[in-house]
Amino acid sequence: MAGSRKGLKICAAVTGILLIVILVVLVVLFVTILKPKEPSIFTKPVTLESFELVVIPVVRLNVSIGILITVKNPNYGGFKYENSTAHISYRGNVVAEAPIEEDTIPARATHNITSSVSILADKLVTDTHFVGDVIIAGVLNFTSETTLHGKVSLLKIFEMKATSYSECNISITIKTQSADSVCNPE
Repeated sequence: MAGSRKGLKICAAVTGILLIVILVVLVVLFVTILKPKEPSIFTKPVTLESFELVVIPVVRLNVSIGILITVKNPNYGGFKYENSTAHISYRGNVVAEAPIEEDTIPARATHNITSSVSILADKLVTDTHFVGDVIIAGVLNFTSETTLHGKVSLLKIFEMKATSYSECNISITIKTQSADSVCNPE
């Protein structure tokens, strides 16, 4: 009977120590390697899909830009983001919006989102700087901002809110009818 109790105590102690060691290893893994990180957004150089500028008899503009947004999920869990919108601004005024539908990016994967944006010409033409930018500079400069809000899920147990932001400067050269962009992920 005494040997049975002693064996039971040793078994309980070894089991307890083993559980503590496993728990410490899991916490260390979660805090270091598995720690959820913010996904990164990269907007690739834009393409000018259409450009039409008529000055006489009335100023009329039709601009359509193709955008490719790449979202990189560095986590060991999936990133599910909500519906969002990419905004394109001209001198601080929003002149175009591109909807981004909700989706899930698998663990440690990259996901491409493509969109075509038509710029609202009436907002451009009424800006006091528009004529000077077109005639004198020959360049229209825009800013594109994209924000994705979502959650990173690890093993369907741990969830963490995550937000990614990207800003791009887009230049459309009137003479060559070409577009160029420089992007800065946050």
